Amino acid sequence: MQLLVTVILTLWVSWARGQETCLKSKVKIENGFIAEPESTYLLNQKVKYKCKQDYVTEDGQTSGSITCLQNGWSAQPRCIKRECIVPDIEPNLIVQPRKEKYVIGDMLKFSCRNRFLTLVGPDSLQCYHFGWSRSPPTCKEKVQSCDQPPRLPNGTVADTPKGEYGHGEVVEYVCNPRFQLKGARKIQCVDGEWTPLPVCVEEDRTCGDVPELDHGEAVSPARPPYHHGESVEFTCGEGFTMIGDSSVTCIRGTWTQPPQCIATVELKICKLSRATAYEINLSDKIDYEHNQTISYTCGRKSEQKRSVCVHGKWEPEVNCTEAPRCPPPPQIPNSQHMALSVNYHEGEKISILCQENFLLHGGKEIVCQDGRWQSIPRCVENTPCSQPPHVEHGSINSPRETLEPKLYAHGTTLSYICKDGFKLSKEDGITCHQGKWSAPPQCVGLPCGPSL
Repeated sequence: MQLLVTVILTLWVSWARGQETCLKSKVKIENGFIAEPESTYLLNQKVKYKCKQDYVTEDGQTSGSITCLQNGWSAQPRCIKRECIVPDIEPNLIVQPRKEKYVIGDMLKFSCRNRFLTLVGPDSLQCYHFGWSRSPPTCKEKVQSCDQPPRLPNGTVADTPKGEYGHGEVVEYVCNPRFQLKGARKIQCVDGEWTPLPVCVEEDRTCGDVPELDHGEAVSPARPPYHHGESVEFTCGEGFTMIGDSSVTCIRGTWTQPPQCIATVELKICKLSRATAYEINLSDKIDYEHNQTISYTCGRKSEQKRSVCVHGKWEPEVNCTEAPRCPPPPQIPNSQHMALSVNYHEGEKISILCQENFLLHGGKEIVCQDGRWQSIPRCVENTPCSQPPHVEHGSINSPRETLEPKLYAHGTTLSYICKDGFKLSKEDGITCHQGKWSAPPQCVGLPCGPSL
């Protein structure tokens, strides 16, 4: 009997090892990585891999899959820098730099050859995984001004209204409380037409009690819940000075950072070295008190810059290094149209809104960082899935399987159960993603135990 059990277990171990035909160490993805790595993989198991940022698969996608076969992996994938086709440029435009090919991250800058012509459109383009961020600009002899900016449902213009707006002028919008802004909060007058409006979407998430403030209190705090966009003001007690914004705002269910109340006698001074003072054309004064403001210029530039001493720190930092600006935001395929030709400052964000029947895949915002837009998401088609794949010796662990054939929405997850004598090769189940189900598990036969 003991010999029989040993033979059965040996056969089972040999069979199980035979299923684990592929090793993670046997695949090295150039400029990419396996999304959910395991040490070994079963025969016919599909494995998803992803490319690093700014890289795509050889067919232009950000991810792909390989399959574990009897003789090893089905392919040795690699990720490459995406190239952008050289755009058609009109004769009146000067473009820099001129190259034979451009890859992801490369930028083109434009200007008009004739100084009497006006640039209409973005002054720079950036190469992304989907191609150039926008179409190149044009040069026009005459441009039109715009009438009053359009009304935004559930929002309002943040700027003081004017009678007329010239080409290139910008207007900024804010949403009413309980509404969240999606899209670029700025619109621009471009040759007599306003660029598309953002959208104010109702936000259901609320905030609870107002944060407590040491040595201070909220002014007329009211009672929770507080809705998105609502603010509460603070005041500090006698002998204390407020550092930071004087209010907190409820943003998507979370309060913004509250201020601090610092004892006035403990406020720190700000230092300014003589070398820095010389560089920014100031007197050689070294110490500055809290809330003291300095105005300075850099080199031969006439533009005045300002900085305030806030409890030992200069805000913004005193320096003459210009952070690179980002080009106009990219037109992500299948997203809300953005025709802005405005350059953005470091740290600025734009919330992305997909067109109808498309879903946002990736981050909700793009961020201006180091002169380039980062965290570019995708707008993918909201494609449902048909009936889930059949698993031998298994069935869907859901009453839905007994219903008439139906469509399953993007993001739906289903699980399987196996018949007696079988077990699942993995517990993850399957998920509907853009009209396709992820790889299903297998129902693997259990080894026979010793007879009693």
